[in-house]
Amino acid sequence: MKVLPSSLLVSLALFVPFFSAGCSDAKASDAVLRFTAIPDHNSTELRAKFDPLAAHLSAELGITVEYIPTASYPASVDAFKNGDVQLAWFGGLTGVQAREAVEGSRAIAQGKADPTFKSYFVVNASTGIEKSDAFPAGLEGKSFTFGSEASTSGRLMPEYFIRENTEKSPEEFFGSANSYSGGHDKTAKLVEAGTFDSGALNYKTYDSMVAEGKLDPERCRVVWVTPEYADYNWTAHPELDTTFGEGFTDKLASALVAIQDPELLAAVDRAEGLIPATNQDFESIRQLAIELKFLR
Repeated sequence: MKVLPSSLLVSLALFVPFFSAGCSDAKASDAVLRFTAIPDHNSTELRAKFDPLAAHLSAELGITVEYIPTASYPASVDAFKNGDVQLAWFGGLTGVQAREAVEGSRAIAQGKADPTFKSYFVVNASTGIEKSDAFPAGLEGKSFTFGSEASTSGRLMPEYFIRENTEKSPEEFFGSANSYSGGHDKTAKLVEAGTFDSGALNYKTYDSMVAEGKLDPERCRVVWVTPEYADYNWTAHPELDTTFGEGFTDKLASALVAIQDPELLAAVDRAEGLIPATNQDFESIRQLAIELKFLR
C-alpha cells in the first residue's frame, strides 16, 4: 500500500474545509425562497400583485424569490407545513395553524392596521336591516355566508361574535348549515346580488371594493362593525436560516418592514405600511382557535 507524503495529507486537510464551505455557499446561492398568500381575493389579481413583490425581495436579499399561488386557505397552511414554501402571508388563524404545525416558525411582520383589525357584517338592501352599534338581532333566520372556513376575519371572529352576542351557534341563529363563499370579495358580491341575505368579511376588502367601484354600498350595506382583534401577518419557516444562513429571517423581516412603495404594499393591501410582529401578538387568536376547535 502506497503511503501519501505528509505534505500532501496536510494540503488535503486544508482543502476540505474550503471545499465544504464552497459547496455550502453554492447551495445557498442556488436556493429559492418560495412564498405564498392565503387566496382571499381573485387568484389572477393576487399573482399580478405578488410577482412585483417577489422581484423586489430578490433584489433586496440577493437571492431568487418566487411567489407560489395556492388554491385555498388550508392549502396555504399545508404548503408551509410541508416546506413547499418558506414564507407566507397568512390571516391570524392560518398563521396560528401554520406555526402550531411547524416548530420554530415565527410571525415576522404585519400591517400597521393588523393589531386593530375588524370585520363587517353586511346585508342585502332588501332585508331592510339598518346599521347599529349593537349586534343586529334582525339577522336571525336570514341566509348568511362566511368567507373561507379558515378565515380569521371571514369566519373565526364573526363566529365568535355571533356566539357571544346571541348565545347560539351560527347554525342555530341563522337556521341553516354554514355556507362559505371562499373569499371576502365573493362574500361581498353574493350579498350584493341577493344570493345571500347577509355575510361577514374583512373590512379592508369591502372598503377597497367600494373605493374602486367594484361594489355598491347601497345594495351591500354594512350593518355592524365588530370589535378589534389581531389579524394578518408574514410568517417565516425555520428552514430559512438553515438554507440562507443564520440571521437571514431577521434580514427578511427588516426588508419587509422597510417597504414604502405603494405598488408593493398593495400586494397585501397595506398602504399604511408594515411593522414587526411576533407570535405573541396572535396569542388571543390561538386561544380562541383552541376554544372553538379551529386548530387542526
